[in-house]
Amino acid sequence: MAQRVTVDVEFGVRVTKPGLAAISVTAVHADTDELTVSAAGAPRIAELDHGTRAEVYDLPAGEHRVTYHAERTLCRVTAEPVTLADLARYTRPSRFCPADRMNPHSRRAANDPAATAPAANHPAADNPATDDRDRVRAITDHLHRRLTYVPATPEGRDAVATLKAGEGACRDFAHAGIALCRAAGIPARFATVYAPGLKPMDFHAVFEAGVGGRWLVFDATRLAPRQTMLRIATGRDAADTPFLTPLGCELEFLGATVFATTDAPPPRDDHDKPVVLG
Repeated sequence: MAQRVTVDVEFGVRVTKPGLAAISVTAVHADTDELTVSAAGAPRIAELDHGTRAEVYDLPAGEHRVTYHAERTLCRVTAEPVTLADLARYTRPSRFCPADRMNPHSRRAANDPAATAPAANHPAADNPATDDRDRVRAITDHLHRRLTYVPATPEGRDAVATLKAGEGACRDFAHAGIALCRAAGIPARFATVYAPGLKPMDFHAVFEAGVGGRWLVFDATRLAPRQTMLRIATGRDAADTPFLTPLGCELEFLGATVFATTDAPPPRDDHDKPVVLG
């Protein structure tokens, strides 16, 4: 019997300068969902790549409570194909995934040998003959062994800094995986998700790699089963996927609670098997 995932999110903001703000917490392919913002009118909808949706509100000054509820019955999902546009976009370096600093053969890396050391030592760095899925799995295994998970890290840290520090939050694990994949010539992208079974519960970040012409999901933190994750947003890195973006207003974030649960015990995740993110 298919499992059903329920999501409940609540957070507060204090707006000091009125204006527009975009909220991106919608679970892609939800069967039913509802987003409400206190003291705000109806939103305008911005449809972004890969099912990502931003709801844009005109927020007056004052404190606002944002709530989101969603439900989705999990079913078998067909893997999204890797397009030529994906190949062009998701093999390039990006703000938090500077793959050009992690490829030991690049001109920029030659001037920054310390940055390339973590990449040069990972098992898939110089073995293009290996199947791409095995190479990504080797990268993920390497990060799981090398990095220590911590629930919070400094804003603005990129993949090179994460590998040098030897620790990171889920966002940092995903950035490191993406950068190492791109340095190895494999397209990779960032995804924010709801993750039943995650402890402590929060928004979660994973990465997808294009292997065999399709997108598969990987999570080097191994903190929650991939099979029950729900996609929220997708992009080059975390800069493309914030759940709250001021678009002219000025606001203070007052904290959030996130709950994602299933109506049955979460499955055991076999990390050697391919999983598609819905």
